[in-house]
Amino acid sequence: MRALIDRYIDAYNRMDVDGMLATMHREVTFENYTGGVLSVRTLGVEELRHLAESSRHLFLARRQTITGYSEAAGVAHAQIAFEGTFAIDLPNGVRAGQRIAVNGRSEFKELDGLLIYIADHSE
Repeated sequence: MRALIDRYIDAYNRMDVDGMLATMHREVTFENYTGGVLSVRTLGVEELRHLAESSRHLFLARRQTITGYSEAAGVAHAQIAFEGTFAIDLPNGVRAGQRIAVNGRSEFKELDGLLIYIADHSE
């Protein structure tokens, strides 16, 4: 599963939506948690495509780096360091050119050689 996750993260870092989705099962579920609260959920590859395409304009550059990795009971757990530079001003006061760096973790499940579940967790 690690090679599949590495392909996904490589495409994510390049902002290559088609490359990201090439690693996904058509019934993929994506969830994003901030501070333990579910903030985004997509069901199916088309909903994930819409989210990925509508949000990639937010960053001039972004990078996820796996800093730790384990697998247990069919679930991969990755510790993730995220860095990004915003491309636009946001309503919450973030300005274009501002950098962000956060640590988090992601969970992955695989079905038929493709990612069927991704959950990103950050504080």
